Amino acid sequence: MKFQAQRETLLKPIQAVIGVVERRQTMPILANVLLAVGKEGLSVTASDLEVELVARAEVTADDAGEVTVPGRKFLDIIRALPDSAKVSVSTERDRLVIKSGKSRFTLSTLPAREFPVIEDIQVQRQFTVSQKAIRQLIDRTAFAMAQQDVRYYLNGLLFEMNGPRLRSVATDGHRLALCDATETGDFGAAHQVIVPRKGVLELQRLLEESDSPAKVEVGTNHIRVDLSTLKFTSKLIDGRFPDYERVLPKQGDKEVLADRVLLRDSLGRASILSNEKYRGIRLTLAKGLLKIQAHNPEQEEAEEELEVKYDGGELEIGFNVTYLLDALGAVQGDGIRISLADSNSSCLIDAPGKPEARYVVMPMRL
Repeated sequence: MKFQAQRETLLKPIQAVIGVVERRQTMPILANVLLAVGKEGLSVTASDLEVELVARAEVTADDAGEVTVPGRKFLDIIRALPDSAKVSVSTERDRLVIKSGKSRFTLSTLPAREFPVIEDIQVQRQFTVSQKAIRQLIDRTAFAMAQQDVRYYLNGLLFEMNGPRLRSVATDGHRLALCDATETGDFGAAHQVIVPRKGVLELQRLLEESDSPAKVEVGTNHIRVDLSTLKFTSKLIDGRFPDYERVLPKQGDKEVLADRVLLRDSLGRASILSNEKYRGIRLTLAKGLLKIQAHNPEQEEAEEELEVKYDGGELEIGFNVTYLLDALGAVQGDGIRISLADSNSSCLIDAPGKPEARYVVMPMRL
């Protein structure tokens, strides 16, 4: 194998895939990236057996071939070269040789045939949407995914395809985030897949806020997203996601309308003195007024008052302030609506006139 490329041309695909390479591996080959050179140029593949990334770049190829090399060392070498440097990469017996100007590096290799590549994902359905549509679904819901929950199906993001609608849902059992893509298409009959947490965060990093197309293929055990020069493949979580429709509050007769930024700032200030472990905060509602109170074991207290639109009766309710702040950060728009029933029921948070995103937060005892 032998090829030449500009430093920047080589750097981009390696940086795109390196996030998948774990620093501590049970299998040595997973610390490597697979370099393959052929008629279509160079492809760089990284995998952790759950998520696979393949990035492509155009290079001047003298000799086709494939080999695996230590991913982070290869990245560090290319990154350390001068801007616009010309790089020559070739294999000599069981070594990879990198030359640029008067610099020369030799890296150990492992055989390409040992690298675990996901080939056929047994595609059940495929569709194309813009990158920003998928990015928006992830941005507005991923924060509610569970982390290392024994209910493994919560440690990921649900994507639901149903006719013209594409939806994402995440929950950790204490809160729920739901968002519908503003872009419609033909997504086929109702179908759900759960993408694991690491895959979701990696895809979020790769997607652009643009109208560039993302070709999505859903298989029996995998999901693949093709972004022209980059291909993302992730295993799916084999489990049944909770019936989230049942969690969405229906009978919220008390409605609070507030300025989103003012409310977020008030909660942020009060949260400074909340209990660091439980993050509890008390909301007291009266006509036209919201009082926010927090205290901690050191007997320190914070109190904020905010003018709001509220005509219901007096109500006192406790919440985890982090959950409220996350939801307020994800809502788009200047206004916020909080629907409540009583002090023991979940609240529903959304933006008036923007029904595509909804957030549910369970109350807590203070």
